[in-house]
Amino acid sequence: MPARVERTSEAEGPHQVLRPHAEHAFAAELAALAARDDRPRPARWKLSPWAVATYLLGGTLPDGTVISPKYVGPRRIIEVAVTTLATDRALLLLGVPGTAKTWVSEHLAAAVSGDSTLLVQGTAGTPEEAIRYGWNYAQLLAQGPSRDALVPSPVMRAMTEGMTVRVEELTRIPADVQDSLITILSEKTLPIPELGQEVQAVRGFNLIATANDRDRGVNDLSSALRRRFNTVVLPLPASAEAEVDIVTRRVDQIGRSLDLPSAPDGTAEIRRVVTVFRELRDGLTSDGRTKVKSPSGTLSTAEAISVVTGGLALSAHFGDGVLRPSDIAAGVLGAVVRDPGSDRVVWQEYLETVVRERDGWQDFYRACREVTA
Repeated sequence: MPARVERTSEAEGPHQVLRPHAEHAFAAELAALAARDDRPRPARWKLSPWAVATYLLGGTLPDGTVISPKYVGPRRIIEVAVTTLATDRALLLLGVPGTAKTWVSEHLAAAVSGDSTLLVQGTAGTPEEAIRYGWNYAQLLAQGPSRDALVPSPVMRAMTEGMTVRVEELTRIPADVQDSLITILSEKTLPIPELGQEVQAVRGFNLIATANDRDRGVNDLSSALRRRFNTVVLPLPASAEAEVDIVTRRVDQIGRSLDLPSAPDGTAEIRRVVTVFRELRDGLTSDGRTKVKSPSGTLSTAEAISVVTGGLALSAHFGDGVLRPSDIAAGVLGAVVRDPGSDRVVWQEYLETVVRERDGWQDFYRACREVTA
């Protein structure tokens, strides 16, 4: 049964952990927003809806404090998501893999409740207890059912404390377990029949779920459960420039957390990765002149970030610190060729008909040919 994880002590500091929670990594920004936020706040919210949106989208405060953007995309999407959390409707972030659903959900919880750690990770093996509650079986056997023997789930804790809870990959959870959320979301009540009691949610409680319908192993949401959510679809980046900006920002953040040196002129290689991924995703070259076949993978922005981060590590540890085509070629190949049969044919055709003929891409072509051979 999930239990709340103890936080890292202040003495250890956020820079000692590999990936600090959003409320720790961006504590200075959250504090600056809270200090200057004079707008109405819903019950138990740390910030007003306006300040939460500013935290996600970025901006400059009147005193000159710069708030870095956590999400690069249509402003209205974030405004609708934040407004949903201010009502009694739960929020479902829907999109193909790699559209920053988890990233957005974490930052929303951090800004609204100051705590993003109330989390249920959805898998094919997620039990109902992860959403409802479990039992301390030693205490249960010794004393029988009681509130002391009950182990609350993150959802139950969020209900009693008026917090935001996250359910990641909702569609990976078995359908019968998913439906245990229906009463929680509609009645804002969690029955405990073993004790003849119930837990009622206090003001401030809400739930953010993420889901996609592209991966294998997905369990469709029942219509009854889907009606309990306000669905916000997170799209892929609208333009290559927006995607390059997202990848650059995240690679820089990850690189700093891993103590990797920044790569001089790394934008050129980032742009190449983004261009390749977008063209193969869309089935069309960026100039609109040549149709190409698409591989089986999603080639998401998240995968582009992973490829570039891996290339940055290669250049730092086994190169001269400059991000080059040879550093990213193997990562690109691994992202594109998921099915060794069909995807390899698609990739080789793309290399020969598009990459080979593109001005200024000969070094990238040679590096990709070398790892593909």
